[in-house]
Amino acid sequence: MKRLMTWASVGVMVLTVSVWTLDAWARAGGGSAAGSRGSRSSSAPAQPDLHPAASNRQAVPPSAAQQAMPQRASWMRGLMGGIMGFALGGLLGSLLFGGFGGGLFGGIGLLEILLIGGLLYVAFSYMRRRQQPAPAGAYGYAPLQERATPSWPSESMPSATATMTASENDLERGIRHIQQMESAFDPARFPETASEIFCTIQAAWMARDMAPVRHLLTPEMHEHMHKECDRLRIERRMNRLEHLVVRSTEVTEAWQEIGQDFVTVHVLASLLDYTVDESSHQVVAGSRTAPVQVKEYWTFVRPVGPNPWQLSAIQQAG
Repeated sequence: MKRLMTWASVGVMVLTVSVWTLDAWARAGGGSAAGSRGSRSSSAPAQPDLHPAASNRQAVPPSAAQQAMPQRASWMRGLMGGIMGFALGGLLGSLLFGGFGGGLFGGIGLLEILLIGGLLYVAFSYMRRRQQPAPAGAYGYAPLQERATPSWPSESMPSATATMTASENDLERGIRHIQQMESAFDPARFPETASEIFCTIQAAWMARDMAPVRHLLTPEMHEHMHKECDRLRIERRMNRLEHLVVRSTEVTEAWQEIGQDFVTVHVLASLLDYTVDESSHQVVAGSRTAPVQVKEYWTFVRPVGPNPWQLSAIQQAG
């Protein structure tokens, strides 16, 4: 019984290795990592940003003019209260000491009192209307305290370039460096270029001939894929890729080193990926009907400047 279990375990291990080898041959670069990413070869590629950070919005504090308004209103109310108190005190003095018909200081009559009171009421109402704040946007101008004042550069203030450099991430910094040598480089259009190269290389892989796409591969990647195609021919097997759909391509890394530009793209695709025997056309790996999903990082390199891109590395996501 133990001997039977031992041979069964060995058989499972051999089968597992065989299946892994066949899966490694499936599609160009499928199931394995190859090539070089320069100084980043030993590090995992940056993942696509699935949850972009929302813009930070902070509550706008009250302006200086708005904060000063209550104090101004209190000051005006105190002033008007003093004026009204003085006026009422004068009227009472006139009534008590002057009488209605004349007194020590000549006095005033009832009609004059009513007239003065009405004028004071009108003046007080007018002043209250003047001290009320105008609604936002009224009269087409902002309060004087809220108007923008010109900012003059000084040695203590950081420059615009320094501020931009501090706020950008690694990807943005790499793109800026590449654009310094080629202003026409557009990171928004590069995924389209990567998608075309991806499909072109897969077509050459199915034909087991990488010569037509040699200009799209670095020497290292061409040698690797050429050996894999030779192995398929020796084993008399062919890889079939059908219904290939590239669902998304996204730039996740960009950098420069030793006079070279590097760009890594996350590729998400779906396809039918299976291997057949060259003679019988029987499926020996994969499936003719069950699609598989591709999640890979393709890194491209070129000499700095407006030069053609070449595939330099393939790494599996996760």
